[in-house]
Amino acid sequence: MDHFKQLTTFVSVASRGSLSAAAAAEGVAPAIIGRRIDALEERLGVKLLVRTTRKITLTFEGSAFLEDCQRILNDLQNAEASVSAGGVKASGHLRITAPAGFGRKHVAPLVPLFIESHPDVTLTLDLSDRVVDLVNEGFDCAVRLGDLPDSSLVSIRLAENRRVVVAAPDYLARRGTPATPEDLAQHNCLAFGASANVQRGWVFQIDGQAVSVKVGGTMECTDGAVLHAWCLQGHGLAWRSWWEVGHEIATGRLVTVLDEFQAPPIGIHAVFPQRKHLPLRVRLFIDHLKNTYGNPAYWRRAEQRTPRHEAPGQPQALGLI
Repeated sequence: MDHFKQLTTFVSVASRGSLSAAAAAEGVAPAIIGRRIDALEERLGVKLLVRTTRKITLTFEGSAFLEDCQRILNDLQNAEASVSAGGVKASGHLRITAPAGFGRKHVAPLVPLFIESHPDVTLTLDLSDRVVDLVNEGFDCAVRLGDLPDSSLVSIRLAENRRVVVAAPDYLARRGTPATPEDLAQHNCLAFGASANVQRGWVFQIDGQAVSVKVGGTMECTDGAVLHAWCLQGHGLAWRSWWEVGHEIATGRLVTVLDEFQAPPIGIHAVFPQRKHLPLRVRLFIDHLKNTYGNPAYWRRAEQRTPRHEAPGQPQALGLI
C-alpha cells in the first residue's frame, strides 16, 4: 500500500507542479508529500523530480516513469469502473480532436463503427494541426503524435509512427539517391514551412544520436498533403510518416532512402485530462482506437488500400490525402 501511495503522490505532484498543491488536494501537510517522494526516489535509486523554491521539474527518468504511472493508475480506474458499471451503457456526447491528415485517414474511418456499437453516444471529431487546449476548449480526448510536453494530461500509447524520406522513382532516376543525410544538401527537399524564416529539420539517427538536419529546396508548404502530392509527382524528396506513404511505398510509387539513418519511431497517443472518473464513452473510444491500432493487420490493410477517389497510377488529389 505504501508503494501505491508513493506512485499516486508522484503523479499528483508532477501534474500539479508543486508539493503544496498536491498536499492541499489530499488534505495533508506538504512535508508528508515530500517524504513520500523521497522514499520513492530512494526505493527506485533515481532522481525523479528536481525541486527548487520556485518550481518542480521532471528529470528524464521522471518523465518516463510518469507516463508509466499514469497508464497503470488509469488501467486500475478502468478496471474498477468496469466492475462497478456492470451493464451500464455508454451515452452522452463525445468531443475528439486529432491532427488533420492522420485524423482523416485513421480516426474518422473508425468513428461510424464505434457509433454503431454505442448508439446512445454522439460524437464530434475536430481535425486540426494546432495543439488544442483540451480542458479550456471542452474536449474529452485528443489523438497526438510525437512528444507530449504537458504532464498535466494523461496519455496512453496507442501505436508507433515511423518517419521516412521518400521520393518518386523518376526523381531518383534524374537526381540520384542520397547515401547520407549530408547528401540532402545536393537535393531538392520538399520541406514543411513552419513559419516565416523558420523551418523544421528532418531528424535522423547518426552515431546513435538523434540529429536534426536542416534541408532546403525550391518549394515548401505548411500542408503535409501538398508535400505528399509534390513528392508523388517527382518534384523532390519528402520526409513523411509511414501511415501517410505506406500505400505508395508498397505499390512502388514512392521509394524510401536513407533507411539506415532512420530516427526511432515516435508514439501515437490518446491524451485526456487528468480525471478520477473517466466517462465510460471516453474509455470505450480509447479502447476502440487501441484495439484497432494494436492489431498489425490493420496497418497491413492500410498499406494495401488504394486511397479513396484515387485511380490506380494517377496522382492523388491534394485535398484527399
